[in-house]
Amino acid sequence: MLVSEFDYELPEELIAQRPPEVRGASRMLVLDRRTGAYADRSFGELPLLLEAGDLLVLNDSRVIPARLFGVREGLATQEKSPAPRGLVEVLLTERLAGEGVWSALVRPGKTVQVGERLVFGDVLRAEVISVGEFGERTLRFDRVDDFYAVLEKIGHLPLPPYIRREKDTEDRAEDRERYQTVYSRPLGSAEARGSSAAPTAGLHFTEAILGELREHGVEIATVTLHVGLGTFQPVRAERTEEIRLHAESYTISAETAEAVNRARAEGRRVVAAGTTTTRTLEHLAREAESRGGLIEAGSGSTSLFLSPGAEFKVVGGLLTNFHLPASTLLMLVSAFAGRERVLEAYAHAVDARYRFFSYGDCMLVL
Repeated sequence: MLVSEFDYELPEELIAQRPPEVRGASRMLVLDRRTGAYADRSFGELPLLLEAGDLLVLNDSRVIPARLFGVREGLATQEKSPAPRGLVEVLLTERLAGEGVWSALVRPGKTVQVGERLVFGDVLRAEVISVGEFGERTLRFDRVDDFYAVLEKIGHLPLPPYIRREKDTEDRAEDRERYQTVYSRPLGSAEARGSSAAPTAGLHFTEAILGELREHGVEIATVTLHVGLGTFQPVRAERTEEIRLHAESYTISAETAEAVNRARAEGRRVVAAGTTTTRTLEHLAREAESRGGLIEAGSGSTSLFLSPGAEFKVVGGLLTNFHLPASTLLMLVSAFAGRERVLEAYAHAVDARYRFFSYGDCMLVL
């Protein structure tokens, strides 16, 4: 299929610049993927819309302050210039094997070459050691006692570029709280501290709504997928068949693997909160199928791309935000519910003035 077939028109004023005043107060468009019928509801009604026995799976990865502003070592800056010489912006996308080694997007990318050293404040320095096929750089940071503590001090929250702030380097206290799910793993859990963007479908949940879901008989489990380049890399291909995603790392516990296997065996619906959760579960199902067995606990990476024609082996319901035009995330939702039905629902969302993208409203596909 042509990538252009997933395009749609979106007025700029519908792109949410801030979260709703109260977490969990978002609107929710409910789409029946069998009939194409849709209805305007609110996220607070989710416990009433899911069924007792459903298994709801969440991505509990934590967003780190992965956006760094620094300077190329040896280049003097001109502070009064609108574009000071030597300044660089770095977005850490994945922690790699080796101490202090990260994959990152660097801007301006073409001018920063292998062998250059980058300086961030007074405490952090890195060397560019390679360039990847997607244009990302591999950085090796000089050793510090607690790398994540340094990030918390000098890093900025990696808000998407369509969320604008008065200054490029600004992320507010509000963002530090609201661009993070309430169930993300605590900072002390290093293995879960790896996302460069929020799993945004999870931003709507509150502890109260999670409690209501459990009281209603909905089982809740978690996986961890570190959101990185594979989730938000731009689509450069003209056809969906040409798209290849960058791999992202995941972990599934024994408890969650058992819960998913049990739900499938009992014919209960598995509802994924977000496209990252969906990709993780569907990847695991394909791995299990290739072994002729059940989903197993463990860690790995996935570059699974789901577009119309793909078979969903686990996920029977999907909670998701509204996605960018012609994006791989919109293609995944279209694979689940049908391109025409999804785009028709999106057209209604535009007409009904829903709020779009990361801080926007959500959609429940059943």
